[in-house]
Order: sequence, then structure tokens, then C-alpha cells
Amino acid sequence: MHTTENRSALLADLALIAFLVAFVALARLLPHAWGFMPVAASALFAGRMLRNPVLAPVVPLAAMALSGLVLSGDDWRISLVTYGAITLPAFAGMATRNWRGVIGTAGTMVACSVAFFVLSNFAVWAFSGMYSHDIAGLTQCYVLALPFFQNTLIGDLFWTAVLFGGAWMIQHMPLLSRSNG
Repeated sequence: MHTTENRSALLADLALIAFLVAFVALARLLPHAWGFMPVAASALFAGRMLRNPVLAPVVPLAAMALSGLVLSGDDWRISLVTYGAITLPAFAGMATRNWRGVIGTAGTMVACSVAFFVLSNFAVWAFSGMYSHDIAGLTQCYVLALPFFQNTLIGDLFWTAVLFGGAWMIQHMPLLSRSNG
């Protein structure tokens, strides 16, 4: 009996991973405002919702890699930092699995958005050659990236609300619940 439950949990996790990866990859390929994507929100969602949360980093990494086959690439060092930074919400989701409520979830997402902004723009400053390698260049890089951060933060919070709100509705709305019928 225990093995059947484990298999069912694994299949449910794999189905959720496949859905999230496809959703994020498609969202990256469709027209969107720069930075307004569900990548970080899906990673946080996976970290919180998967029965086996260690699988959560697969979601953003697979989605980025899959959509990256079509999109033009950055310098490999910038991509490496970006890929690492985009897994942070998955780990944050694992660390905050027992937190409930909008404030804790939104706060976690904001912290992940800020971390992504800091890390990804530091990589752009360090490796792109677009900025001088001094404090003035670093400052310029962060200042010029602020409009993108605004989109990222709004997008991360929007998609977090969509994913967690959708899950809540499925779990609590009688017409959507699997237990009804």
C-alpha cells in the first residue's frame, strides 16, 4: 500500500512539474513585457506544493533550458548566474513550506525578486562589457535595470497570486474540488 501511495505522489509531482515547465516555457516564448514572466513564481510554487520538494529546482531550470533552445543566449557566465538565481525561489519555497497566508508568500517572493535583481545585474555588470568595472559602472548597471526590476517584481507577485490563488480555489471551491462528485 505504501508503495502505491509513493508512486501516486511521484506521478502527481511529475504531472505538476510537466505543467509548470510547459507553462513557463510557453510564457517565455509568447510576447510579454520584459521581466513579466512566471519563472520565479512557478519555482516558489513548486517548492511549496510538490510532495517531494527536492524536485522543485527542476521547474525553473527545465523551463529556462527548454525555452532557451528557441531564444537567443547570453554570455554563458551571465546565463549561469541567471540559472542559479532563478532556482532561489524553489529553495525558498522548500524552506517556507509550512508558512501559510498571503503575507508570508508575498514576502518570500519579494525577497526572491530582489535577490534575482541583485545577482543577475551583478553578472551583467561583471561579464557583459557594457559597464566600466568600477563602482560608477556597477551603480549605472543597477540604476538602468530598475525599470526591469519593476516589471519583474510585479510579474513575480502577479504570477504568484495566479498559481497560489488557483491552487487555493481548486482546494476550496466545491465546484472545482475533486472530492465533489
